Amino acid sequence: MSAAEAAVTNIESLETANDRLKQSFTTWFWGSMIAATVIHFSVFAFWPELTAEDISYSAEELEAIELPPEIEIPPPPQTISRPATPVIAEANIDEDITIAPTTFEENPVEDLPPPPEEKQTDLSAAPTFTPFTVAPSILNRDDVIRAMEREYPPLLRDAGIGGTVRVYFFIDESGQVQDTRIDQSSGHQALDDAALKVANIYRFSPALNRDKKVPVWVSFPITFQVR
Repeated sequence: MSAAEAAVTNIESLETANDRLKQSFTTWFWGSMIAATVIHFSVFAFWPELTAEDISYSAEELEAIELPPEIEIPPPPQTISRPATPVIAEANIDEDITIAPTTFEENPVEDLPPPPEEKQTDLSAAPTFTPFTVAPSILNRDDVIRAMEREYPPLLRDAGIGGTVRVYFFIDESGQVQDTRIDQSSGHQALDDAALKVANIYRFSPALNRDKKVPVWVSFPITFQVR
């Protein structure tokens, strides 16, 4: 055998990867088929039977809507006749009409009725409107702030609950608070009671009506809040 023939024989005897893949295809194919069959039978044997969900629906019957009858438009109202032209009646009026003069001789002062008596009303009885030109002002704000901190109900303060109470003050001519009442409640009885206690601490300057000191009713807010 020559060297060329030996080389050809060696080339033919070499097995390539493609040849090996072709030879093992049959084994892989039937192995895969057997594994797939075993898996399918296992699924059907150990899992419950699968059923399709009912997705059918029922359509509601449509109800026919009865249309209202046609509305008959009434005819326009008849034209109202205009009133007749007024006629001025003739009257004989004396042109010399005068009012008799009023004199003290015919109406003596002794016969005149007395002037109406002025009714004395008690302003302190209830909150009412009292005229003034200069409103009273608070003189002791620091004392009021300390009283608010002292009278703030601890339970509401710890819970972070606050509110505003409007209080009526009746202030006399010297600026002293003579009476206090609730104008608008805060919604908490404890805050309303505390506001009335604080209201007794207030001191005011007198209210003036022009240049005269007058008693007045005023309303001030007292606000409790957590800082």
